[in-house]
Amino acid sequence: MSVTFQQDVPLDRYNTFGLPCVARRYAEIITPAQLSELARAGEFGSRSPLILGGGSNLLLPAELDDIVLKISIRGRELIGSDDDHHFVRAGAGENWHDFVRWTLDMGWPGLENLSLIPGTVGAAPVQNIGAYGLEMCERMLMLETVDLRSGARVTMDFDACRFGYRDSLFKHEGAGRFAITAVTFRLPKRWTPLTRYLDVAKELAARGIIDPTPLDVSDAIIAIRLRKLPDPEKIGNAGSFFKNPVVSASLHDALLARFPAIPAHRQFDGSMKLAAGWLIEQAGWKGRDLGPVGMFEGQALVMVNRGGATRLDVQKLAETVQADVLDKFGVRLEIEPVQP
Repeated sequence: MSVTFQQDVPLDRYNTFGLPCVARRYAEIITPAQLSELARAGEFGSRSPLILGGGSNLLLPAELDDIVLKISIRGRELIGSDDDHHFVRAGAGENWHDFVRWTLDMGWPGLENLSLIPGTVGAAPVQNIGAYGLEMCERMLMLETVDLRSGARVTMDFDACRFGYRDSLFKHEGAGRFAITAVTFRLPKRWTPLTRYLDVAKELAARGIIDPTPLDVSDAIIAIRLRKLPDPEKIGNAGSFFKNPVVSASLHDALLARFPAIPAHRQFDGSMKLAAGWLIEQAGWKGRDLGPVGMFEGQALVMVNRGGATRLDVQKLAETVQADVLDKFGVRLEIEPVQP
């Protein structure tokens, strides 16, 4: 199946932050074979294309001279099971939240803590999305890609993806080289709810739920996210703008002595994950704007586009917030969205 390129395509509606951007060459991909065809025809040369999913974790420049490929590969199915797991496969272009809810409707729990995260199934491994005590990689069995240098189809397991906190191979040397076409998840048959995060426990308690079902957990997390996070259909944003910083136990202890209310979660290696939103709020940026962008009044971790913002505006506010948090806490915040 041949690929049709469009010229000078506005990408404003393809990124949830609503930043103005024009793609000089743009194509929508609906099959892995199209990616292989483009690669083998030498369409990319020595330059990597931008792989576009839902555009929910992306800060675009005003122009993109490289090829932009919108991945719209669909499909979702149960491909097998064993004594312990269901194995569920989804095309990279499937909407992430719709896919999560579909798995729950089908009786295959395990992804409910990741409900209402914007974006696509194919974008989820790139960022290794996570929320409320669960990371996507904990449920992934394997994923399918196309090598955009050779056109070969490559299947990758957990180790090959090199997952980290909001990180993966696809944000480093794999960026622009491997296009994810499908992901297979390993969902537990013996399910137990993950409700250790205080917000989730409080929401379930407020609903009078003591023994939650997977749908109960999903509904609770949806309610929490709707209260805390702005709807990108109404106000441009890219979700959580900064990663929650992970610091040494000794630095955490020093901060705790100065700021007794500082929230933190102990990691498996003994380090401590701090709440970036709390740091930003304490630095005075919750609900505060700088030009056409600001830190959201409902959740200081989210930067919003008040209207007419460019990536330069975003970068200016990001640098200012980073400097103020560093000055107050000695902690450097790292930007989460991808910046092509």
